[in-house]
Amino acid sequence: MAQSTARHDGARRNPWAAGGTVFAGVLLLVDGVLSVFKGIAGIAEDEVYARVGDYIFKFDVTAWGWILLILGVVLLITGWGVLTAAGWARAVGVAFASLSILLNFLWLPYQPLWAVISIAIGVFVIWSLCTDRPSRAA
Repeated sequence: MAQSTARHDGARRNPWAAGGTVFAGVLLLVDGVLSVFKGIAGIAEDEVYARVGDYIFKFDVTAWGWILLILGVVLLITGWGVLTAAGWARAVGVAFASLSILLNFLWLPYQPLWAVISIAIGVFVIWSLCTDRPSRAA
């Protein structure tokens, strides 16, 4: 179990979550790159991904490609913001990691392995950004 370290304001900081925040920023960058690649592949050609079964939801893979490409760019920007400790980046990171989880869940029929990896990354990012409480005073 990780020990908490005391801050000057009397609050406790979990070192796992603190290190996890930096890792979350890197994971947002990685998930952004993966989403960009998935998006480019989906835009390039409809036949890149095989459709599995007859699902209730059916989407054009090219449209999904554009959605994932845009999400990837936003995740890249947000990951950079988390790494540079931008104030807006934590809330935006949680929001877009949540959106990434949802979109990758819907992407499961087309690329299950990439989707599951992206979902796992999103869950860790949300945990880390919500758990770590950096000090307000520098």
